[in-house]
Amino acid sequence: MRNNNRRLVILVASVAVAAVAVGAAFAYRQGPQRAQADAGPLTGSPSPTATPTPTPSKTPPATKSTPTTTPSSTPTKTGPVKTAVNLAKLTQGRAPQVTYLSGRTIRGSGLEIKVPGTLDIADVARINDDALAVVTDGNSSELLRIDSTGEIRRTPDVTQIVSSDDDVSVAYIAIKSSESGEMQPGAVVYAENSGQVQKVTVPDIFDAVPLAYIQDTVYFQAQASKTANVWNLYEWRPGAAKPTVVKTVPRPTGLSRDGKTAASIGTRTDYGSCTHVVEVATGKRLWRTCEYGISGFTPDGRTAIGQPFYLDGYGNGLAAALDMTKGTLIHEWTGTFRQTVAEDDQHLLILADDGEDSPESIIRCTITTGACELATPLTKANQLIAD
Repeated sequence: MRNNNRRLVILVASVAVAAVAVGAAFAYRQGPQRAQADAGPLTGSPSPTATPTPTPSKTPPATKSTPTTTPSSTPTKTGPVKTAVNLAKLTQGRAPQVTYLSGRTIRGSGLEIKVPGTLDIADVARINDDALAVVTDGNSSELLRIDSTGEIRRTPDVTQIVSSDDDVSVAYIAIKSSESGEMQPGAVVYAENSGQVQKVTVPDIFDAVPLAYIQDTVYFQAQASKTANVWNLYEWRPGAAKPTVVKTVPRPTGLSRDGKTAASIGTRTDYGSCTHVVEVATGKRLWRTCEYGISGFTPDGRTAIGQPFYLDGYGNGLAAALDMTKGTLIHEWTGTFRQTVAEDDQHLLILADDGEDSPESIIRCTITTGACELATPLTKANQLIAD
């Protein structure tokens, strides 16, 4: 679930978050980001052929959520609780085991496919053997679906993509914008599965953002009015006439990969916020944190991914892993990060760099120990992790 659980790269600021969610997401994903700090490598050798981590959740190339090991309990920290990441000191590990972008090439599971043209790439995903990319040109955007022969299908006004855990289904949302870049009301929600494309037009919503495609259901968030400080969680089963509001999860910021647990902002002030982790079916609050914003979960649902509550300016200052029993901190990493996504149950992938115009890398960090390594070489080429 990208940036992720976007999935989930959703900018949740303490003031007026929802009104700028989509526009901020574009700036956040495209702008350069960087890291500062110290983290021990996962192995003592810099050899790229080393196997520094357990086999990740993706089993066959198309699967991205089935872990090779299932912990009997919530991961327990075994090293320092906080780690500062210094990219220059990290050794090279294996490539990310999920879909990612390097330069203009979509890599990871499946065939390597190059995104044609020169437009900025804001998001990427896979569906079966095909690749998808959102490209942007000023205030306009479109989705390119590129098959293995290079044939391209285009869908205008798409801003972000989410895919199912097995990469056989994708969902995306198209929102029209004015010449000045202001998002217009309404959205078209698309779902692709088994070669079929279905869509539903949803009028009178604002700043819609796709969150997940789970068990034939598309989840997205949106505001009911342009000036609202509240956004809703919606679910839509492709083929249904309209989506419905999930009333148990106000102000969603993350959704587990089975759709049973969500992160929801319950308290908002000018100086900070608190996130509740809740059961989607009942709205029951399991625990809350006022130190981190929760943006997603590991595939097994035993670890929550944290980030700063207030996201503004040049990258994030931290990424965190919290256990799902009581929300206690397992590990925190500091640096400058663009994205944080679960690679599998035991590892996070973080897109990091060391300052504007400096090389960047997707790094892999072990949740229990905090040890990190380079999953991609340091480069000035654009990189993204599919949520």
